[in-house]
Amino acid sequence: MHKSTGALWRGQPLSSVLFDLDGTLLDTVADIALALNRAMGEFGCKWLPESEVRQMIGRGTPVLIERAIASQGRAVDAGAQAAMVERFFHYYGELEETNENRSQPYAGAVAALRAIHEAGLRTAVVTNKQHRFARALLERLQLASWVDVVVGGDTCARRKPDPQPLLHACASLSAPSAQSLMVGDSINDVLAARAAGIPVVCVSYGYNEGRDPRTLECDSLLDSLAELPVLLGIGSPPQGR
Repeated sequence: MHKSTGALWRGQPLSSVLFDLDGTLLDTVADIALALNRAMGEFGCKWLPESEVRQMIGRGTPVLIERAIASQGRAVDAGAQAAMVERFFHYYGELEETNENRSQPYAGAVAALRAIHEAGLRTAVVTNKQHRFARALLERLQLASWVDVVVGGDTCARRKPDPQPLLHACASLSAPSAQSLMVGDSINDVLAARAAGIPVVCVSYGYNEGRDPRTLECDSLLDSLAELPVLLGIGSPPQGR
């Protein structure tokens, strides 16, 4: 039996909320672009502006590298591409060590996480970013205490848009998928949630792979995560609205 939290999704009890990380909870594009450009530069590629990198984020680092290579009209073999991925991981991890990390929560994200946690809902971050990087970011930004489980892109055999990571998060939280909600920013989150049988809410900002967020077939679209507790019946409307 699951203790009632008072939170509801369309009249039904809710016990857990699963969050995407990049583009949903955190704005990480500056760090991703810097690590990507340093890695690609080693292989003779030109640097890409953050605005272009923003459109490439969403399906994990290997796909990010594929898209970056393709944007420059280049073709590399599998070995070189794998080497680029490893160099990206090196540079991305190095940002933390050199204190160059500029990732920050989006407005409303911290308050939403706190309100949801304090309401007794179980929470998970389900991301295609490697687990070690996701966990380090949450700890650095002092969000880890409000997140019960982190499922990274290397936690399961498959990544989003496959439903496996979402179902793994629900099992880890001991929360039925029928009483869970996915919160994301892209078609990957929508497809994964639909396949897992979990309702999905999207934010109107973030990394939508060049797609207008209003075209996402989600159950609700939010301009800020500050609106989420209200939607779930556990919070008051944001001030000034």
